[in-house]
Amino acid sequence: MAFFGFLTIFLSTVVGSAAVFFFRGKTISQRTNQICVGFAAGIMLSASVFSLLLPAIESDVEYMPSIAVGAIGLLLGALFLYALDHVVPHLHVREEKEEGIPTKKMKKTSKMFLAVMLHNIPEGLSVGISFGVSVLQESSVIPGALLSSLMLAVGIGIQNLPEGAVVSLAMRQETGNAKAFLFGALSGVVEPIAAVVGFFLAMAMAPILPWALSFAAGAMIFVVIEEMVPDARADPDSHFGLFAFLFGFILMMILDVALG
Repeated sequence: MAFFGFLTIFLSTVVGSAAVFFFRGKTISQRTNQICVGFAAGIMLSASVFSLLLPAIESDVEYMPSIAVGAIGLLLGALFLYALDHVVPHLHVREEKEEGIPTKKMKKTSKMFLAVMLHNIPEGLSVGISFGVSVLQESSVIPGALLSSLMLAVGIGIQNLPEGAVVSLAMRQETGNAKAFLFGALSGVVEPIAAVVGFFLAMAMAPILPWALSFAAGAMIFVVIEEMVPDARADPDSHFGLFAFLFGFILMMILDVALG
């Protein structure tokens, strides 16, 4: 199930990136972008809360209140992404604003590619940590833990579909169809790699599982607030992104709570 979950989050990005071949001569409209980004942000925020943060808070911690572990871990995860965001040179696919340490040695496409990879790291870590925790719990007290983790992977995979499309369509102007698809697909490789790292870290260091869960939640929430919400509200007079956000949040909540 873990292997299937890791494969899902990667292949969904590949499938989404293939949209570049079906929108020939077109660029994604602002409304469509708002809907896609808003939907993805809703799924990520819902997954952060129901699949990661709440299980961390509900964990048995002897040395301090579990709510404190959740709060501190959340801040650490956000600070980790904040540090990466200010160190790694990158360029967001929908903007011309460069972030990170300035450098002229990297091509624009490389910086755009790094921006997407930074976005995907917390998603992969979250899925991997969730499966690692589930494997430990499956043999003891929570028989449905693996199913819950699989629902998290499916939810992340669903939001990777429009995300892959947005990335490949934005990069096509710089690279052309074939390379844009390749860059979009390769941007998803970091997710299963991060998932494997998170999985084995969770398995090897069981005492810090609540910290790992809340850390991953903080990293994902940082991405949602820092990058996705502004894109979803690019047009203040349009509410398509808002309602797409709510739909994504509700969908992930149902997948995690009702099915998991």
